[in-house]
Amino acid sequence: MMSGFTRDTQRYGDKLVYEALGSKWRRYHDTHCRCGLNWVTEHAEPAGFTVVRSGTGWVALAGPGLTENVDESALTTDALWKAVTGKPGTGWTESVTIVDRSQAAPKDHKVTDAAARRERRPKAAPEPPTDAQLKYLTTLVGKVGRERFDTAFNTVVQGTEIAPRGTDEKTGQALRRLTKAAARKLITALVGP
Repeated sequence: MMSGFTRDTQRYGDKLVYEALGSKWRRYHDTHCRCGLNWVTEHAEPAGFTVVRSGTGWVALAGPGLTENVDESALTTDALWKAVTGKPGTGWTESVTIVDRSQAAPKDHKVTDAAARRERRPKAAPEPPTDAQLKYLTTLVGKVGRERFDTAFNTVVQGTEIAPRGTDEKTGQALRRLTKAAARKLITALVGP
């Protein structure tokens, strides 16, 4: 996600705000100003910007030259850029994203193209473990013992389509039933403390 201008009725009411991704603007500040101070409290607020909301990595700002008395068809972040970095802005134009999270908004959300493609994509068949994984696991089983192997195996396959190890099932048979991903998890479990 990127920083940008937004109208979000649930979070900000009727205000037009600039949602600044904190890490992005901290990098700008560290690169251009290098004062080592907090960019919001030491630069943005003294320049007249109001913090509308802060948290989870985002700082929503409103203020002169940024969101007040500006042509919304030609919004730029020049005022904030100058306050934070001390250098004139470049004039890049940004559009306003309108988000409606109000009670009247439809409950079903719009499915993005990427999400729709993921839903349509057939599920790939799980890959079997590689020969190298099987060989390494066989060596590990000899080192850690059957009891620890059984516990780790059953923990790794829990919640998957792979059945837990049977009481009379040989180690090699159990290992060949794993998927490549499950074998990787089992190796990690057995190598760990």
